[in-house]
Amino acid sequence: MISVQLDEREIEQLFLDELKKRLDRVEHSRTLWDMKELCRQTSMSENSIKDKFFYDARFPKHKIGGKWYFPAREAEEFLLMWIKEQPSN
Repeated sequence: MISVQLDEREIEQLFLDELKKRLDRVEHSRTLWDMKELCRQTSMSENSIKDKFFYDARFPKHKIGGKWYFPAREAEEFLLMWIKEQPSN
């Protein structure tokens, strides 16, 4: 006879880790961000974004009609570079 013991906490943790990976992939699957999504991704207000980096020539942005759009991957790469450039207090 075969006996199998399962650690429920370990199974739950494996499940949560895999779920997080998949949610991260879904989140990164967007091609463009709008200003609302940029605010969400940076945890910053629109005013803070405009004050801190929006007008940086390196920041990728496109105005279509009256709305700003940001290529998701390029914006993320810029943000990672930009945050490293910020002085730490």
